[in-house]
Amino acid sequence: MCELIEIGNKTLNFKPEPEACWYVYIVECDDRSLYTGVTTSIERRVRQHNGEIRGGARYTQSRRPVSLSWSQGPFSKSRACQLEAKLKQLSRAQKRQLISL
Repeated sequence: MCELIEIGNKTLNFKPEPEACWYVYIVECDDRSLYTGVTTSIERRVRQHNGEIRGGARYTQSRRPVSLSWSQGPFSKSRACQLEAKLKQLSRAQKRQLISL
C-alpha cells in the first residue's frame, strides 16, 4: 500500500511502525455514517462497537451493527491519534475516497 495518500488538500502519511501496536480504523454504521477511532485490537473494538462485549463508543450504540471499512497500522499511540485527528477533519466524501483506495 502507498504510504502517502492525498485526499483533497490533505496528505496523509500511513508509513507503518513495525514495533508499535496501535491501529487507526473506520467503521460504517447501520445508518451509513462513518466512525473513526484508534485501538490496539481491531477485532475486539468492532465487537465492542457491536455490543458483543463491553466498551463500545456511545456514537455507535444506536447505529448498530457496524462493519469495518478501513484500517491501517501499526503505529505508535501518538501517531495513531494524530492520524485519527486528521481523518476526522476529512469530509464524508473524502473518507469514502480513502476507503475505496
